[in-house]
Amino acid sequence: MKKPLLVIVAGRPGSGKTTLAHTLARKIGCPAICRDEIKEGFVNTMKSDRESLGKDVNQSIYNTFFEILEFLLIKQITLVAEAAFQHHLWATPLERLLQISEIKSVICMVDPHLARSRFVQRGLSDPNRLRFHGDWGVRAAQEGIELPPGDYHPPLLPIPTLEVDTSNGYFPNLDNIEAFLLK
Repeated sequence: MKKPLLVIVAGRPGSGKTTLAHTLARKIGCPAICRDEIKEGFVNTMKSDRESLGKDVNQSIYNTFFEILEFLLIKQITLVAEAAFQHHLWATPLERLLQISEIKSVICMVDPHLARSRFVQRGLSDPNRLRFHGDWGVRAAQEGIELPPGDYHPPLLPIPTLEVDTSNGYFPNLDNIEAFLLK
């Protein structure tokens, strides 16, 4: 039986992951499953904010994200999955998904300071962002504190991986990214 394609779109916060994930999903014709959007849906259901839901909510969303991916892949549905995908947190569940899918990875690469700036600007311009995510970097910026960019370690798996510079558009371009994914 042919395995569905699972496209992983990863990168540090502010690297353009979500925008690229939705663009690629439309381009190749499949759903995009974004971890932060799942969290936002949960926070909306609870009619609350991220911080009042406690620390366990992130683990619950993480588990739900992978349950959704697994469900769709078992049903033979190609999809794009987007999250930060830090190696130490995400490698083990992604390795399990290799059994039921062909995984290809697209890593959004951008200067860490540019990514931090984008991340903070997004948070400051969207009043709901703090409610959904409790972003400490945005809180610090509101208090006039500039935090350095954090470390980012993408998943290191034995899968085809393409690094995409998202500093100013996409390099390689969308057609070349699509060709990488569909070959």
